[in-house]
Amino acid sequence: MEKRSTQGLTVFLAIAEAGSLRGAARTLGLGPPAVSHQLKQLERHLGVDLFTRTTRRVEPTEAGRALLARAAPALAELDEALEAARTEGKGRTGRLRISLPWSAYQTIFAPLLPAFMAAYPDIRLDLSIDDALVDIVGEGFHAGVRLGGLLSPDMVAIPLTPPLKGAYSAAPAYLAAHGRPERPADLYHHTCIRYRNIGSNRLADWTFLEAGEVTTVHTEAHLTLDSFQAVVQAMEQGLGIGWSLRSVVEEAYAQGRLEPVLEDWTPGRPPFYLYYPRRTNRLTLLGVFVDFLRSRS
Repeated sequence: MEKRSTQGLTVFLAIAEAGSLRGAARTLGLGPPAVSHQLKQLERHLGVDLFTRTTRRVEPTEAGRALLARAAPALAELDEALEAARTEGKGRTGRLRISLPWSAYQTIFAPLLPAFMAAYPDIRLDLSIDDALVDIVGEGFHAGVRLGGLLSPDMVAIPLTPPLKGAYSAAPAYLAAHGRPERPADLYHHTCIRYRNIGSNRLADWTFLEAGEVTTVHTEAHLTLDSFQAVVQAMEQGLGIGWSLRSVVEEAYAQGRLEPVLEDWTPGRPPFYLYYPRRTNRLTLLGVFVDFLRSRS
């Protein structure tokens, strides 16, 4: 690839991320005229416009979105190849980018980070906390964490935890004011805090064990949030009953901020899995990280 094309792609990606030429200029340490010039050169070279410009922001055109989908992972892979070459022979050294939900960060990662960083100071962790199901390859991550190990065949899944417990909870003040549900059907008469999956834009199912069978209760969502962290905070504020992993709310139970409800009716959940592409140049670092997590679990 021509050097100017490579430079143009770097500028293109910076503009797409920043949403403006001025923001890209700050990121790249260039003047806005230089950024504009390199973008025009790339557009002239390709023969298409890559952005539409408004008074506030620039947005990718169809051609720009197509280029973004291919160029971002390609340049990320090139960066990884260069980093791998720099660190070849240096052992446990390099950057490890992982996408994970907040609940996994809070219950698995956060308690162990101080010890891991002390034991492996040359491994640079880059953790992106996102409850949505992320395309780790397209977004340039080395690995991701999610509940359940059902993934595409080109992914490897490693369990990080045993099967997990779910929990429906509410604040003591809420239960004192509205009563405690005795069975799942009672939830139709309660204020329910529901989580909406960012990727599918659907409410997460509320499931229960009845007569040995898993059933779903379709309660009305009086408050809908797309963050489990926000769900827990809303429960602690006494706004209603919500669901989370049991491990996430154990401290709130111990301190009396929340109480479990419908415990005998609450089914378990699959383990957290770390998953990554079969072909990855970070297998050694991933192995170090997973072995450390397992040794402390």
